Amino acid sequence: MSVVFNQDPYITASIIDLVLRERSVSLSPREWKHRLAGYGYCIKETDHGQIVETLPHHVEVGVLPAQA
Repeated sequence: MSVVFNQDPYITASIIDLVLRERSVSLSPREWKHRLAGYGYCIKETDHGQIVETLPHHVEVGVLPAQA
């Protein structure tokens, strides 16, 4: 069972925005994930897409939009 990180859509949108901004400036997926870890987040790959989680407890924050 997953726990919802935050019910506030503004905070969730801000975190997703941070993650997407870091992806756009990173040179590789490995660097992107390393940078996110510095902010306290990680990416979980699922059949339904990529999910942002908190570290170290792996609480789901939200689903990333598909890459274009």
